[in-house]
Amino acid sequence: MTRHALPTDTPAHEAREDARPLLYPATEAPGPGLGTLWLGNLPAAEDAQALHKNGITATLNLAMNIFPGPLVLSDGTQVRRYQIGMIDGAGNAPQTLAAAVQLIDGLAAGYTPGKPHYPAHRPGGLLVHCRGGRSRSVTVLALWLHLRRPATYPDLATALAHLRALRGTDDTYPLPPMLALAQEVLDRGLCVR
Repeated sequence: MTRHALPTDTPAHEAREDARPLLYPATEAPGPGLGTLWLGNLPAAEDAQALHKNGITATLNLAMNIFPGPLVLSDGTQVRRYQIGMIDGAGNAPQTLAAAVQLIDGLAAGYTPGKPHYPAHRPGGLLVHCRGGRSRSVTVLALWLHLRRPATYPDLATALAHLRALRGTDDTYPLPPMLALAQEVLDRGLCVR
């Protein structure tokens, strides 16, 4: 079974990036259930050493064409995997984007302990990723930062500028359909607490 349906026509600069783990701390302690929120890519989500080094014990995959498998860190912690699949372009429902923001809210609200028969786990950071960490994951994190940290990110543009600077991308990312989707979520009030 193929775990990843990766594009074959990736631009060379993206392919170089996609070949190595990328991890960027987006914000500290969004709530008692989570440490740092991280922005990253698929290779980072599959790199046990990088996740352990940075205190990441859970991942949120925003792609519908990639499926990181089970992963155990060197201390025996089983990485918890969450996924809300979106297309990197037109065709997503605004409710799906809102669900990703609300999932971060839920994970941050409090740590969900396991049971004796569950895989070993401990609280830690959350890696928010897609294939490359340029569009879907940046959109979700920007929307979360704007909505949940409005004193620092009073509008979506400010949150996007922060993440683009962190990630080292220009305004060609996130892709325009993802930005339009984020604006629709805002306009419809889908993530109001």
